[in-house]
Amino acid sequence: MTLMTSDDFKVTTRWWSERTRMDMNMCRWGQFGQPVLVFPTAGGDCEEIERFLMIKVLGPLIEAGRIKVYSIDSVAAAVWGDTTMPWPHKTWLQNQFAGYVCREVEPAIRADCDGFDEGLIVAGASIGAFNAMSSLCRFPELFKAAVCMSGTYDVERFVKGMDGRSDENFYFSSPRHFMPNLNGGPQLEQLQQRRVIMAHGGGQWEDPDQDWTMAAILGAKGVPNRVDPWGADYDHDWPTWRTMLPKYLDELTA
Repeated sequence: MTLMTSDDFKVTTRWWSERTRMDMNMCRWGQFGQPVLVFPTAGGDCEEIERFLMIKVLGPLIEAGRIKVYSIDSVAAAVWGDTTMPWPHKTWLQNQFAGYVCREVEPAIRADCDGFDEGLIVAGASIGAFNAMSSLCRFPELFKAAVCMSGTYDVERFVKGMDGRSDENFYFSSPRHFMPNLNGGPQLEQLQQRRVIMAHGGGQWEDPDQDWTMAAILGAKGVPNRVDPWGADYDHDWPTWRTMLPKYLDELTA
């Protein structure tokens, strides 16, 4: 692990991931509080939430020592945006990214928080919401709550050439597919002790049915969840998410 930059407020690290087979960056803002991992949107990187002023609006919670915010580079641009990549490699990379989050990022965050073992909060918008949802549903032993804003969960529609086909990498990466078949066992028992918040606007580029479909899947399995519609003034864009996330993190860390 290589320390790239560091000051009293922000730390950036980089390491080679054997899972994604590329250098991956992670940023952290703040020094104390509940660790929160925020996934980027499609094409975003670990500093996206800073460029789009999310860190600024989360400032009061960070400065009060209530949250410690982390973000990582995404592979979403390669998985969902590269039209030249064969779909089996896309699903492989998405599944490898999940392993990277579970086996590399989460332990690094826990170590940075002196062994914090109460579970991380995951959050994200759009494709970031998909990664937050997937992380919580697959690894409820590591993550205790998810804040999913303007979520996109039927991601197979973005994979050119997939044409209704699937494989294990895709199946286990997609909560819409594996959750309906999750029956009993420690994973589901832990999930039933977790919390999912889904929020969407009613404005441009929003798709509220994504949340309601996912809520029905989670509810059928006894997973606590809530859907918050924010109305027609809220578009699928950063001003909406900058309003939502501070509210929900304030609620979850009260």
